[in-house]
Amino acid sequence: MDKLILEIRAGAGGDEASIFAGDLVKMYQRFAQKRGWKFSFIDSSQSSQDGYKTFIGKIEGPNSYDELKQESGVHRVQRIPKTEKNGRVHTSTASVAIMPIVETREVNINPGDLEISFFRSSGPGGQNVNKVETAVRIVHKPTGVVVACQNGRSQHANREEAMEILRSKIYEQKKIEEESKSGNMRREQIGTADRSEKIRTYNFPDDRITDHRIGKKWHNIEKILEGDLDPIVKAFKNPA
Repeated sequence: MDKLILEIRAGAGGDEASIFAGDLVKMYQRFAQKRGWKFSFIDSSQSSQDGYKTFIGKIEGPNSYDELKQESGVHRVQRIPKTEKNGRVHTSTASVAIMPIVETREVNINPGDLEISFFRSSGPGGQNVNKVETAVRIVHKPTGVVVACQNGRSQHANREEAMEILRSKIYEQKKIEEESKSGNMRREQIGTADRSEKIRTYNFPDDRITDHRIGKKWHNIEKILEGDLDPIVKAFKNPA
């Protein structure tokens, strides 16, 4: 069974970017539910009830990585924000990273290179999770990669989850470095989240989604954001 880490970060656009990041979280969560996959919250930084500055989750299910790997990159939205009083269309971005969970043997991490700390969880999980320091934060000193997890009800569970994320991020970094050295320069998934750096645009005034890599367009944005990603997934499997 495939397992992957889903990381979404708000980019350019302030509150509207955070709301769009929240829309993407819901889209992938609903798509996972339709597929019968398990969708788990790991860590997040919320800017509002509907928005996220950052979100990290895990998806587990048959072919989940194969069906979602093309989602990595910067997603751009063009629409009138709820907070816009003059009816102007704003452009905002959010970046998505899809990373496979790798086995311990594939990434060797020296325990001495880790700085581990614990804190009280502020995420979902009920009141009990907030009473003790169950949440875990791990810093990998050689690379500067920082991960956190507050999903589980114990330090041990959160530490294991955080280590999965850490291995995936370090594996991804090494893959980028190796491809760069071989002359096949590959842009890091998360990008800068600048408006000009995009893989897909969600244009609400025209009710159109455009994927700039394969040059295909889809309509009915609301339906796709409700988790109906099948047309996009199929287009990448059969790009011709």
